Amino acid sequence: MDKDLLKQMRKLSQHYAYTSIQMHEAVARKAGFSGTDHKYLGFFLQKGAMTAGELSALTGLTTGAVTGLIDRFEKKKLVKRKFAEDDRRKVIIEPNTKNIMALLEPLYKEFRNRSEKLIASFSKEELKTIETYFIKAIEIMNETTTKINNK
Repeated sequence: MDKDLLKQMRKLSQHYAYTSIQMHEAVARKAGFSGTDHKYLGFFLQKGAMTAGELSALTGLTTGAVTGLIDRFEKKKLVKRKFAEDDRRKVIIEPNTKNIMALLEPLYKEFRNRSEKLIASFSKEELKTIETYFIKAIEIMNETTTKINNK
């Protein structure tokens, strides 16, 4: 690949990542969170109920940081702690999907609509190329994360 084109694509990827961070920070502030706390709600929407340890493993946060995160979510009635039926020492964090969606959906509505229109503007072949890029980029990021965490 042409060196200049590779450099241009790397810069564009970085710009996309930085812009994404800025947008999510703005959404977080509007939702009453700091940083990327609101993004962790996505794990609950995707995976459902889980233990604090499972959330820690998914996010890479320490168990102490996860406890604080759950406390903040619980205050906003976005999750609820519940004892496991088979072992009362085990605490399950249950998402309140209705409240999470009520909080986040309005903040992402315009972004989602405009993103869907953008996606619809590409051909099936172009979308397949974009999909391939994302799948492979995610694999690289996951592998990098694993390597960093295991050092």
